[in-house]
Amino acid sequence: MEAATNAAGLASPPDPQPDRPAKPVPERIAEILAIAGILAEYGRHLAATIEHRAIWRGFATIAQFFGTATIPRILPYIQRGLMRAVALHRVLSQRAARGRDLVVLARPDRSRREPPPQPEAPPQPPAALTADTDPATPPAAPAQAAPPASRPGPEEPLTLDTMPAMAQLEAEIRRRPIGRTIVDICRDLGVAPTLCAGPFWNRLFLAIHAYRGSIGNLVLEMRRREKQLDQEHWRHPNLALPEQTREGVCRVLGFPIGEPPVDPFRPAPAGGAMAAAPCMPVAAVATGPP
Repeated sequence: MEAATNAAGLASPPDPQPDRPAKPVPERIAEILAIAGILAEYGRHLAATIEHRAIWRGFATIAQFFGTATIPRILPYIQRGLMRAVALHRVLSQRAARGRDLVVLARPDRSRREPPPQPEAPPQPPAALTADTDPATPPAAPAQAAPPASRPGPEEPLTLDTMPAMAQLEAEIRRRPIGRTIVDICRDLGVAPTLCAGPFWNRLFLAIHAYRGSIGNLVLEMRRREKQLDQEHWRHPNLALPEQTREGVCRVLGFPIGEPPVDPFRPAPAGGAMAAAPCMPVAAVATGPP
């Protein structure tokens, strides 16, 4: 009875505090996270299906943007591209948690730059010999300017042993413009304009341009890889030429990047009707591994 009386005098426990609403992700960061998520979704799908895709004649349509049709050489790049997408997500999520959005910086206008001042030319010695000049000694040749520094060539082939750690990629992303990181992800995953849906490529283009990336460098790298695959083509006699039309690319890939992934060579579901897909894929004739 006494225990009941004491318990009655106790205040009822307070209701649990409602969860605080999560901070909204800043608009520009949310857009980059969405783009990185689409690229990562394509990379995961490609990693899961690439060995199966490699036995079909149209595989060169994908392989051309890696510069090789050799699967062991492609897989490390896909792995690094996925790691870069995860690292970008972590870095931007930490920035969003601090309430800081990305800033679009204006690109420098190179057309308005004043040319650097030219150094004054040293005085030329007189053409005539003076009394102190030895006629037998030829005049010294003018010093030649140093040759311009050569541009860095393509990186060394990536392997699992040379794969960077996640901490290295995060540190790299923090000190570089976001646009350059997006270009690096596209290079690692073999993402080219011809493989993308139009609206997604427009978003990708604007993001790269807004955050100091170079679309020109990406396009030139993909052209270089196309030529590299041409030189390797003789090693894969059963590999057909890459598709050049939008319909052909869509038939081989199964979907344009930016839309839900589809495996064009998956078995038809029960009932004989193929699931609805953006590209209505048609399976090619298998010819064995390249």
